[in-house]
Amino acid sequence: MSTIERTAKVSKELDSASQSRWTIFAPTGRPVEECHADVTRSPSPPDSQRRTPSSHLDRWLIRRLMLTAEGLPLEVALWDGQVFPASDGPADARMTIHTRSAIRHLCFNPCLGFGDGYMTGEITVSGDLVRFCEIAEQAARQAPRWYENRIWRWLHWLTPNTRAAAQGHIQHHYDLGNEFYKLWLDEEMAYTCAYFADPVMDLAEAQKAKFDHVARKLRLQPGMRVVEAGCGWGGLALHLARHYGVSVQAYNISKEQVAYARQRTREVGLSGQVTFIEDDWRTMGGQFDAFVSVGMLEHVGPENFRELGQTIRTSLKPEGLGLIHTIGRNSARPVDSWTEKRIFPGSCPPSLNQMMAIFESPDFSVLDVENLRLHYARTLEFWRDNFESHSEEVERMFDLTFVRMWRLYLNASIAAFRSGGLQLFQVVFAHGQNNAIPWTRADIYAKAAS
Repeated sequence: MSTIERTAKVSKELDSASQSRWTIFAPTGRPVEECHADVTRSPSPPDSQRRTPSSHLDRWLIRRLMLTAEGLPLEVALWDGQVFPASDGPADARMTIHTRSAIRHLCFNPCLGFGDGYMTGEITVSGDLVRFCEIAEQAARQAPRWYENRIWRWLHWLTPNTRAAAQGHIQHHYDLGNEFYKLWLDEEMAYTCAYFADPVMDLAEAQKAKFDHVARKLRLQPGMRVVEAGCGWGGLALHLARHYGVSVQAYNISKEQVAYARQRTREVGLSGQVTFIEDDWRTMGGQFDAFVSVGMLEHVGPENFRELGQTIRTSLKPEGLGLIHTIGRNSARPVDSWTEKRIFPGSCPPSLNQMMAIFESPDFSVLDVENLRLHYARTLEFWRDNFESHSEEVERMFDLTFVRMWRLYLNASIAAFRSGGLQLFQVVFAHGQNNAIPWTRADIYAKAAS
């Protein structure tokens, strides 16, 4: 299915209940008064909905929903002007529900109902969208999780990350078109957490600092062979070859990304050092001095972690080092239903406990764990701002529903990293019998400062 067909499919799903046109308020994560043209567009519910006052049942359902946000600075308004104030003091954000169907969807599945309602304009947010998402994150932690946990674990079990399933999952998100990602990523097309070694760094500087941080942790030397699982658009592999004199064999199942990476390799004259292979990590072969994976583990699935560990074991030389950089959680739980359905199907950010399945069976020793959670929040702020500056171009590429979907995804991700709902782990490991391991971390930071 092409990108256009997938986008049309989502729009058709969301619009099936109503054929009316919407002009949507477009929150951007900035305060309302700073949103300029965005605040001039507000939702226009169907005339029949505007004339219909909310019912006793509508209001009762909202009060029940608001119990999960008790004590939080959130207020809710309905299409007829009914307002349900925050229970304790002034509100930081307001959610306005413009249709009765949106209430039903919120009651059945709050996360999916809100996300889809926001995409279609049946739900809008006044105030800072990141702040709203932080409040929603707090409310989700207060609410019973039986629905999300049981139902979505069951659905995840029905769609495991087999090789065939993984291909479709990756295409859904990463094959939207290189031109789309060029609009808001840095020049290296790095779509993973940057490393702000100096807080005043811009995005491009921080992404290159991340590449160097990874290289230093792997103690790379000229002539070494590196294998990379999940290489994105190739920025890390090319950086390691160009600046550290290593050769890199990189695997990726995204057709669009691999084509772009190969073209860049030819353009910079590194075809003799870097090879991009359009295939799954399960097919990795050969012996390497270092293994690296940046931003892939979230898509592997915990049920495949032991197999991944064994694959790394057969590829990593006895004195080699490995590094896995991944979004994670403090404790295991499934990704929320809206993200699973609309953004990252098949994804599962693991806990450190779950990640140990990679290391225990092959007898790897974990040497170092670093958490870059706040670095990812900063990275996402740059992406969000870049995306907003090109939102009209994105709308021309896709449609307004797509713009709102990605606006929510980027702002909600900032909130998740700020609030601790998501983490960013970098784990360095080695064979358990490897005694040629660094004594301290001092060389990592000494080289960074020099």
